[in-house]
Amino acid sequence: MLTITAVIRAKKGHEDTMRRALLEVAENVRSNERNTIGFSFSQDQTNPGVFTTYERFVDRAAMDAHNNSQVVARFFGIAKPILDGDVVLVTGTEISAKA
Repeated sequence: MLTITAVIRAKKGHEDTMRRALLEVAENVRSNERNTIGFSFSQDQTNPGVFTTYERFVDRAAMDAHNNSQVVARFFGIAKPILDGDVVLVTGTEISAKA
């Protein structure tokens, strides 16, 4: 199982736009990506401009299909102008999970 954790920071005043864009990705994953095992994201309680995603894929092909999808391209089209710094990505091999 491959994973991506991303920390995404939105500029002040753009938190709702970022949340909506991430919700669009999440809905697409639910509806169309059977080899994406999980896609969840959270919004920091004390700094609402900070979002963290946790993504789980059956294999590299599933990860690549997700990352190269139209919905992810659309997300970055929306997100890039409102990012507060670089997106921090950590790609890993899952070692343990509660199933």
